Amino acid sequence: MTKMSVRPAKLADSVAQYIEELILEGTLPPGERLLSERDLSAKLDVSRPSLRDALDILIERGLVTTDSNGACYISEKIGQSLRDPLLLLFEQPRGRFDCMEFRSVVEASSAALAAERASSLDREAITQAMEAMEAAHQKNDVDAIAKSDADFHFAIYGASHNVMLLQVMRSLETILRSNVQLNRKNLYEHRREPDGQLAEHRAIYEAIMARDAVAARDAAQRHMVSAMQTQREIHDEEERLEESMRRIARNELLASPRKRGPKS
Repeated sequence: MTKMSVRPAKLADSVAQYIEELILEGTLPPGERLLSERDLSAKLDVSRPSLRDALDILIERGLVTTDSNGACYISEKIGQSLRDPLLLLFEQPRGRFDCMEFRSVVEASSAALAAERASSLDREAITQAMEAMEAAHQKNDVDAIAKSDADFHFAIYGASHNVMLLQVMRSLETILRSNVQLNRKNLYEHRREPDGQLAEHRAIYEAIMARDAVAARDAAQRHMVSAMQTQREIHDEEERLEESMRRIARNELLASPRKRGPKS
């Protein structure tokens, strides 16, 4: 009988696989700088030569890049093909509303999954984002509100423990954060009730903390429907104002009417 030997995987392969999993699940997002070689090898409890071999594997796969100083970064190209062509589109009103419509589907599902699957660390991250949002509201700091709002939703995406969902949303992060920022600024500039948005987020938060998937889904859906309705109202108001301004400009550019003399 012929004996078969199973060779153990090289340590470098195992390290590369571990880092690759962190990248693919969104724990290490594009553009982030890794620790120095010395610190990273100590953190992973591997030798520096093994770490170098692992990083070489990741570089070859296009998951990690290096700069002229030898520092390693998670590749910016991850998800780029999905992200870049959409940037200009979503600066337009139609794109903004389509983005919110897309979010209404994703947010509901993400909240329900987070209610069912969130770990203690996930719940802590969601709580921190919620508390940051409440603190920003107390200060009326619109930029901080927008950032904590987006952080809140991204914490929920992570708590869904659906790698596909998280990667898609990570690839769209620039668009999504821009959408949240614009929506929040519109609310303040048009003196709409920002506390209503805070209450809607609080309802999502409480449902997730109670591990009530149905309530979480419903709360997230209500939040997005309410947000879309408010933003459409603001857009329609702006359109009517612009039409009025164009009519005024027309009157200012035309000469005063005067009676025509009789035809000869």
